[in-house]
Amino acid sequence: MNSPKEEEIKSPLISKTTQHYDDASLAPSSSKQSDLDNSPIEQVALTVSITDDPTLQVLTFRMWVLGTLSCILLSFLNQFFWYRKEPLSISSISAQIAVVPLGHLMASTITNRVFFNNRWCEFTLNPGPFNVKEHVLITIFANSGAGNVYAIHIVSAVKIFYKKNLTFLVSLIVVVTTQVLGFGWAGLLRRYLVEPATMWWPHNLVQVSLFRALHEKEKRIKGVYSRNQFFLIAFVCSFAYYVFPGYLIPILTSLSWVCWIFPTSVLAQQLGSGLHGLGLGSIGLDWSSISSYLGSPLASPWFATANIATGFFLVTYIITPTAYWLNVYRAKTFPIFSDGLFTSAGQKYNISAIIDSRFWLDIEAYERQGPLYLSIFFAISYGVGFACLTSTVVHVFLFHGREIWQLSKSAFAEKNIDVHTRLMGKYKQVPQWWFICILLVNIGATILACEYYNEQLQLPWWAVLLACGLALFFTLPVGVIVATTNQMPALNVITEYIIGYIYPGRPVANICFKVYGHISMKQGITFLQDFKLGHYMKIPPRTMFMAQVVGTLVAAFTHLGTAWWLMDTISDICDRALLPHGSPWTCPGDHVFYDASVIWGLIGPRRIFGDLGYYSAINWFFLLGALAPFLVWLAHKTFPEKQWIRLINMPVLLGAIVNMPPATAVNYTSWIIVGFVSGFVVYRYRRDWWKRHNYVLSGALDAGLAFMGVLLYLCLGMEHISLDWWGSESDGCSLASCPTAKGVVIDNCPIL
Repeated sequence: MNSPKEEEIKSPLISKTTQHYDDASLAPSSSKQSDLDNSPIEQVALTVSITDDPTLQVLTFRMWVLGTLSCILLSFLNQFFWYRKEPLSISSISAQIAVVPLGHLMASTITNRVFFNNRWCEFTLNPGPFNVKEHVLITIFANSGAGNVYAIHIVSAVKIFYKKNLTFLVSLIVVVTTQVLGFGWAGLLRRYLVEPATMWWPHNLVQVSLFRALHEKEKRIKGVYSRNQFFLIAFVCSFAYYVFPGYLIPILTSLSWVCWIFPTSVLAQQLGSGLHGLGLGSIGLDWSSISSYLGSPLASPWFATANIATGFFLVTYIITPTAYWLNVYRAKTFPIFSDGLFTSAGQKYNISAIIDSRFWLDIEAYERQGPLYLSIFFAISYGVGFACLTSTVVHVFLFHGREIWQLSKSAFAEKNIDVHTRLMGKYKQVPQWWFICILLVNIGATILACEYYNEQLQLPWWAVLLACGLALFFTLPVGVIVATTNQMPALNVITEYIIGYIYPGRPVANICFKVYGHISMKQGITFLQDFKLGHYMKIPPRTMFMAQVVGTLVAAFTHLGTAWWLMDTISDICDRALLPHGSPWTCPGDHVFYDASVIWGLIGPRRIFGDLGYYSAINWFFLLGALAPFLVWLAHKTFPEKQWIRLINMPVLLGAIVNMPPATAVNYTSWIIVGFVSGFVVYRYRRDWWKRHNYVLSGALDAGLAFMGVLLYLCLGMEHISLDWWGSESDGCSLASCPTAKGVVIDNCPIL
């Protein structure tokens, strides 16, 4: 969601301001040496090796065993924890670390006997020492299981919230096709998003740094920890510390001290609650709350962090409270921050009452119950999402259009190739027709499934093609933003908006269209990110492709199997009204997905944001989003000497709150603080320390939290052993969700 550094020095997508970034300390600075010697991106030059050993074995027995097990385990754990109140995202870094001793153990104990050897192939269980390229491929498998499978939301919404039928076979078809479809977009756009040096994918540097720490022998400098030593110390500290926010003192997740000072003030708690309000002054001392929605702040370039901080501040502390206290859209009748759906009186909206027997909207029942209302923050978040989409397209067109057009007309010239692209040139590339075949097969299978199981999926064949067209259109501009800033603008709003207008009243059709239009784009970008990781680590492209395909299929089966098992075994999962007090199975992400299906699918955007709706003015955000990057571009052209203007990235700034809700204010305030310390203070004043330890620290914090989180659940969570005291409360802001309009009666809220 943020912007690349753009300089026209020797690389096709770098612009003329790069030489000033280092002085501004806001964005990656360029190296003065030729990019044939190293990358023009300083972070890459400091982190990624420019050597390669093509003799290292990659497709080994232990790679298949450890890679498959890592993928299955991470898929299970991430889906398992996804339904919980505080979703624990276990990254592939955990597997990246855990497999190292196992790999060395297998190398030292398994027989090295050659079972057959001919001119076509040779097979042995143990080809030699465990090497870094095997390790990278195992991590690629783990990456497939580390992310959340978005299509599972469809299963949860239909089976849990709507309580309608959706068979396992139909669910499997949707999950597999949405996960694999992205390979097509990745294959078509590799040359734009992988090969250029300026598409540097900051998140990959965390894993590259960790690979080097785990495999390279480092000369010990007196008085300075080696990267391995530093990682172990940080890992142990993270592992030991998480027992406090994860079990003993959960309130550390959100320290909302304003609420403690004003325990009876609705206004103070609306402002100060980190979980249910605007989070003014709140802070989280829990790495899971810091990194859960925006990723690791240590991996975010400072100029991207600064844009996110600006966007968050504008929306959360200026636009939202102003709109609330001016009572825009009757805002005082509802909580200031909520993902709930309300009646005009501020009560919870009864969705089941407006659904007919065909699983369509019952118009007469809807007119009897009245229009649906949103909290002011929820309404503004949709508007900002509209602006983010149009600003992404306009920004990439204005700031990258010429370079992308040049790449479209001709292949890379030697002068535009950095050292990593040159080194990868010795390996066979993946033929384009492989990707095209996968794309066509998936589109065909999706159309057949939607036509044959139309009663369950509701999606017509033409909508599948439209969703694919939208995904293809947005993958390049969104990919440029992600590859340069580590932030991803969401496409889900525009997909559900379009199908909601064209095909209203059918909630399953809407969420299916959203998943095919949004997640195939997101998966394509994930595959491109993995391709870049292989690019940095010099993994043969065809081997990478095979690992990604197999890992994606294994992850799809495991995620769906885990979700199906949980829905069958946990009573009232996701139903906050029926779950016992303190139950962790509240499913915050699925609640937001379900609410969106009601807004865009069941009721439809015309009755909410259109000419029949109460929130029609929100559509002006589309125009504002398109104008914003144009104004930045115009200012940059008018005042070229003002280099700070170029650092304003409107897709990032406007998309800052794209994860809110379910993300809360404390997730952002804590993330911004850590990002400032790492990306600005340490990067500027302690560059040597940052170079050696920043990305290693990020990996250690992720891994320590993940291992302790799993241990706590296995030892205590499965036995339902919990603590009940002041420190185990959420954030002590029980009044933050109360409305402030006079006469509105809500349980546990004072009557004004």
